[in-house]
Amino acid sequence: MSCAVEADLPARRGVARALVADPMGLAGLALVAAFLLTALLAPWIAPYDPVALDVRAKFQPPSAAHWAGTDQLGRDLLSRIIWGARLALGLAVTSIGIAGTIGLVLGLVAGYAPRWLDSVLVLVFDSMSSLPMIFFALAVITVLGPGTSTLILVIVLVSFPAYARLIRTQTLALAGADFILAERAMGAGAGRIILRHLLPNVIGPLVILICMDIPVVIMLEAGLSYLNLGVKPPSPSWGNILSEGYTALRQAPHVVIVAGIPLVLATLGFTFLGEGLRDVLDPRGAGRRPG
Repeated sequence: MSCAVEADLPARRGVARALVADPMGLAGLALVAAFLLTALLAPWIAPYDPVALDVRAKFQPPSAAHWAGTDQLGRDLLSRIIWGARLALGLAVTSIGIAGTIGLVLGLVAGYAPRWLDSVLVLVFDSMSSLPMIFFALAVITVLGPGTSTLILVIVLVSFPAYARLIRTQTLALAGADFILAERAMGAGAGRIILRHLLPNVIGPLVILICMDIPVVIMLEAGLSYLNLGVKPPSPSWGNILSEGYTALRQAPHVVIVAGIPLVLATLGFTFLGEGLRDVLDPRGAGRRPG
């Protein structure tokens, strides 16, 4: 197996080169990089305080002073969009990171554990997956109340079954491979086999699926915040900005347009990047969504 890993190293080093060579992958990488830089550098590049009020300047159209205009309270929209990117990134990375970790661990356990434990875990995965995402989210928010922590919990509960099922399928396919059987014959324990041999081989499809799910999480957060069930105002969530802009759509249509553009670009960026990664990491899966 060590020889196989060493032989695979050049291919892994060429992932970035192959991704850049693909037009869709390159476009996705550029959009995601812009999104990440905007989120990380928000305190330095935002021209104004995103929650600072200036009612006398409300609903100003885009100008030299406010490049994206202002909202109903005179807050600078560009600053709120930039800080909204930071909020969306933090929420998506936190929730998807937790869900991905839970799914990875449970998927490996289900795929390599005794059949009775696998059956129990599959029942849990199927039960969670059968719940309609929006109705489940609304039920949890109704019980716990809206807020960032509740939103993270909802996303984790909704997302981890798909990741666990994917990892379980990959683990089952690898469990009977010759190199795994050889490790068992040499007395290797389950922990060594999972960490040294199964984990490196199942992580690629999980990364692809997570990348494609990030825009879903961003849209879910924006949708729930739009309904006042997600991030609470005055936090500069893209969904909050859309909700506030919709109430004054005829008076100031630029608010909705400015808030909608980053949602579209973030969705396109992560989707293109996920497609590019799938073509590079899993060529056999091209044309179908992992899972």
